[in-house]
Amino acid sequence: MKIAAIESLHWPQYPRTLYVRVHTEDGLIGLGETVEKIPGSRGALHGTIAPLLLGQDADDIEGLWRFVLDNLMYHGYSGAELRALSAVEIALWDLLGKRCGMPLYQLLGGKSRTQIPTYNTCIGFGANRDYAWWHEDAGGLARSLLGDGIGAMKIWPFDPFSEDSLGQYISPHDIARGLKPVQQIRDAVGSAMEIGIECHFRWNRASAERIVRALEPYDILFLEDPLPAVHVDEIRLLAQRSPIPIVGSELLMTRWQLREWLEKHTSQILMTDPLWNGGVGETRKIAAMAEAFGMPLVLHNLSGPVCHAVCLHIGAHIPNLMFVESARALYGTVFAELASEVSPPVHGRFALPRGPGHGVTLREDRLAQPDVQRQVSRGDGMAAGRRAMGDHWAREQIR
Repeated sequence: MKIAAIESLHWPQYPRTLYVRVHTEDGLIGLGETVEKIPGSRGALHGTIAPLLLGQDADDIEGLWRFVLDNLMYHGYSGAELRALSAVEIALWDLLGKRCGMPLYQLLGGKSRTQIPTYNTCIGFGANRDYAWWHEDAGGLARSLLGDGIGAMKIWPFDPFSEDSLGQYISPHDIARGLKPVQQIRDAVGSAMEIGIECHFRWNRASAERIVRALEPYDILFLEDPLPAVHVDEIRLLAQRSPIPIVGSELLMTRWQLREWLEKHTSQILMTDPLWNGGVGETRKIAAMAEAFGMPLVLHNLSGPVCHAVCLHIGAHIPNLMFVESARALYGTVFAELASEVSPPVHGRFALPRGPGHGVTLREDRLAQPDVQRQVSRGDGMAAGRRAMGDHWAREQIR
């Protein structure tokens, strides 16, 4: 099943997400996606990755992934190139599922659970106002989420106060302001709602410890990415002193970047994103590494319907899943506009996802839109049959 074309699709109405379709000679199409910083990912996809994959056997997912990474490592692999490779790798798994007539979680070895736990990240999109709601009345939002059967939510009330000091100091006054939505949730629904606090790596440890002390009476589920992930030792010290579990970090790509994090027991909970870390296979390997250290895993999931479905498949498969992140602002709006309807969670859990593959197909009317930005790489490629880079300079034309 040779790869005949690699196509990217981008809709101006959905600026955060790039969709990638891998076409084979026998007419099958696999679908992947990546999120954020689209121009870089699109350039890496067509300029670097497509020439290495065109003409290759689409069934050889692991071999192709290693071959592309072998080429990328020469110049650093954890940016746009890895995001593009993740999208292609996901599309290859989707192709394999379609070829075998099996859902992704069965291709991975079957399920560990039949329901996938989730928490709601309170962003907004379109008609959904969850982001504005938690700023105005977080207690009302908590009641609404509970009404939808969702018992865990994540907000980021301290982020605005990092700007003036560049995250080096947070005052008692700003601490009090940041606690307001947390207090509203507890006043409205008590302990019926789990609360996660996102920090978006905005702080140093001194400020993060002050935030932790203020949050301690509120029985917080976790504190996510309080410091930049490069400060592994500082995060580990914070986790050792914090009564609130620390979760991180979606910013670490591939199992190699996460190895030190695990070896140093940096946080109590691990987080990773299959759209950024290398794809489906890499996420499974990261999950297995975390399991060996006794750590639960959260799957970061704030992009499009493909990531959502992939996270549910992986979440059904791996035994050490804690949560798959989700946002009703996305699965309740944009997903159905681009692809198929997504069933909402029941009692805080999603049902097993459908197949074959990851089960997501873009709508034909969206594909026919005149404003869709489409780019296609075709041809024989430049590396058919290769599995390692070897002597890079032997293939350079030096002038």
